[in-house]
Amino acid sequence: MTWYKTTFKTPEGTDSVVLDCLGLTKGQAWINGHSIGRYWPTMIADTNGCSDKCDYRGSYGADKCLSGCGEPSQRFYHVPRSFLNNNDTNSNTLILFEEMGGSPFNVSVQTITTGSICATAVYGKTLEVKCPDGKTFSKIEFASYGNPQGKCGSFQVGQWESRDSISVIENACIGKQSCSVGVTSSTFKINQGGSDGQLAVQLLCDGSDPEIGRVERVKNLHKDISREKLLLNESGPQSEL
Repeated sequence: MTWYKTTFKTPEGTDSVVLDCLGLTKGQAWINGHSIGRYWPTMIADTNGCSDKCDYRGSYGADKCLSGCGEPSQRFYHVPRSFLNNNDTNSNTLILFEEMGGSPFNVSVQTITTGSICATAVYGKTLEVKCPDGKTFSKIEFASYGNPQGKCGSFQVGQWESRDSISVIENACIGKQSCSVGVTSSTFKINQGGSDGQLAVQLLCDGSDPEIGRVERVKNLHKDISREKLLLNESGPQSEL
């Protein structure tokens, strides 16, 4: 068992922060005194069970829509930005308690940019989706109310669908950080399928939130002013010729 300690700077921006535990085996991690949980990258998911097709409808089953077969089941760990320091140095302390002799040299702090968001909802439910802070929905990559097939990244239109699927999602979501849509036949103006209808969407989150952008510009302006004041104080009074 070995303890490791290092420091790192707070990543810029508003994207989600993760700790990549590549190279470690099993243990626990703390950032600035906050535990982010136990890690176990050497726990490998079963190589069987994954499929390109995905359908959650029907009775619950733990084997539905499996992904990541044969990959480490516990490699990336979310680090809330509230755990990180935002002072002038942005210095943060990472402590690892490695139980089984793993190497810390490949461990890294990264940011994850959310590109596309997928979601499904069955008839009678409400579909709710949200982009990360500072982002808005900018494009509909897939939207179908009917009996869509497949999974995120490979959705396909089924045997029937509402011709209003895209327009409903466009009006509800494009340009917004979050949106919700009631999954009913009246919403999509179609009676076919009845309670067997399902909504599947894949939306792109790369639009900028004007309000977040304005706040960030003000913050950056204040930082620039503070730096200029600091430089003036360090240089001292200037003599006139």
